[in-house]
Amino acid sequence: MGINFKHLTDGELVLKLKSSKKEAEAAFTELYNRYSPMVHAYCMRVVDYSEHAEDIFQETFIRFYNNVTNDVRELNVPGFLITIARNLCLNYKRDKKNNVSIDELDNVIADHQNYEKKELLDLITRGLELIDDDLREAFVLKEYNGMQYNEIAEICNITVVNAKSRVFRAKQKLKSILQPYLNDLQKN
Repeated sequence: MGINFKHLTDGELVLKLKSSKKEAEAAFTELYNRYSPMVHAYCMRVVDYSEHAEDIFQETFIRFYNNVTNDVRELNVPGFLITIARNLCLNYKRDKKNNVSIDELDNVIADHQNYEKKELLDLITRGLELIDDDLREAFVLKEYNGMQYNEIAEICNITVVNAKSRVFRAKQKLKSILQPYLNDLQKN
């Protein structure tokens, strides 16, 4: 009788990573299926929808698999994955001299979406590029990944108050950047 890995907790799955090869692969696959959309979205938004974001996304799971420990009592798997992704994104941005443009935005947006939604997503993405990295990161973690302020604080190594402040300031800056475009869209 096989184990149904979908019903196991994150801690139980992490313990299975140290089991037989077959169980470890099944446990890793389940963890990947649970958290890959969140990690992928984070990487794509922080590294501006580039092929580098895909590389960072894959590297995140490789490093997770190689660095996870048996001590799972306090392990927050999504937080650990986002921390790894965050560090890889920050390293990439530090090593990169110029910002990458978002030429591949059309590939990300599904064909069935209408032009206005595409245009608005493009404006938001471009607006995010214009705000400071620390504000953008907090905003992406909160609004796109749905994380709580205490999780953001832990990942960014800041206080909860600072996490709230960064999200608020990011929203204010994004609103001020987008306001002229939104006014223009409403006229048309």
